Amino acid sequence: MSDPYDQLMISIAGELAISSQPGKAMKTWREKAGIGQAELAREMKISPSVLSDYENGRRLSPGAGFLRRFVFALVKLDRKEGRLLRLKPEPSREGAILSIGEYTDPVPIRRVIQALECTVLTGEEQLERSLFGFTVLDSLRTIYTLSGSQFYAIYGTSTERVVVFTKVGLGRSPMVAVRVSPLKPRMVVIHGLNNLDPLAVDLALRERIVLATTTSFTESELGERLRSLATTIDSLTVDRHK
Repeated sequence: MSDPYDQLMISIAGELAISSQPGKAMKTWREKAGIGQAELAREMKISPSVLSDYENGRRLSPGAGFLRRFVFALVKLDRKEGRLLRLKPEPSREGAILSIGEYTDPVPIRRVIQALECTVLTGEEQLERSLFGFTVLDSLRTIYTLSGSQFYAIYGTSTERVVVFTKVGLGRSPMVAVRVSPLKPRMVVIHGLNNLDPLAVDLALRERIVLATTTSFTESELGERLRSLATTIDSLTVDRHK
């Protein structure tokens, strides 16, 4: 049975990532959980003044690493009372996100290419850049069911990730979706196609995104191979095939 906090963590991370006032959103979630500022700061191993500065807008927007620490500390403390689970958030769109996880250590793009046996179409100069997470999507369900903050949940706690699109027709629609989104993944992999629509390649070039294809492995195997790239992946990992 999956941990009921898995989807909650994804939802919180997605909301914080797209919020124009992430500090204010952090404060809202902390207060919903009934957790004091000092207690949360202690769990995050930071001073209360640092957390207070973020919550009150006295510091610039927190980075992905800080938000990751915030989410995990918040959930760890909430497990004692379970207040956040009782909020009854909007049901997730089951099935659109097949697998998602965050790496505790950075993973070079070249390792993803090797693991998924990819053919690289754009961004070969970026192969030594680091990724901090992965998401495997059912393209059709993503287009038809995900909207608003749910769509941004695919980025987890960092956009420096690989997003794999499955069940793709020509390869155009995923890149169009990426093009119009204010958040962009570092790498996109199209599963099941060898020849992509030239528009998809052009959009990847314009957005400076590493674009690759793979025809190897099943959908569940894609998530398993991405998960295996790090010896430890934090508890934000979700696998919809299990």
